[in-house]
Amino acid sequence: MFRLGQKVIFVEDCLEQNLPIGGYGYIIAYDRNNDNVFDYVVRSPKDNKHYYVPASDIELEEVLLREEAERVEKEALIDYALKTKNAELFQWVMTGERPAEQAQEREKDVQSREDFIKQIGLKAWI
Repeated sequence: MFRLGQKVIFVEDCLEQNLPIGGYGYIIAYDRNNDNVFDYVVRSPKDNKHYYVPASDIELEEVLLREEAERVEKEALIDYALKTKNAELFQWVMTGERPAEQAQEREKDVQSREDFIKQIGLKAWI
């Protein structure tokens, strides 16, 4: 739930109200009517208008900036890994885990050589 006076960005217009997508506004009131689809009243100073909006149509500016920074950081790491041909870094950026961790998980699943030979020997008798 957003607080009064918080700066928000219009990210969607699910009810097709001609909201200024990408524009900003400030929360000026909550709409407490349970029979209404709208959650907030947002003041857009650029348009000099008030908009009744559901919570899904707006997002905090800080959240959007953090998501964009993470996306740019990931793209930069991918570019660096490709340019330096660093497969381990590329794998880590894409999947979130190091190849060494994957190898350890595979080693747990792989049987020892002796167990494998015993199983082959048992199947040969049957």
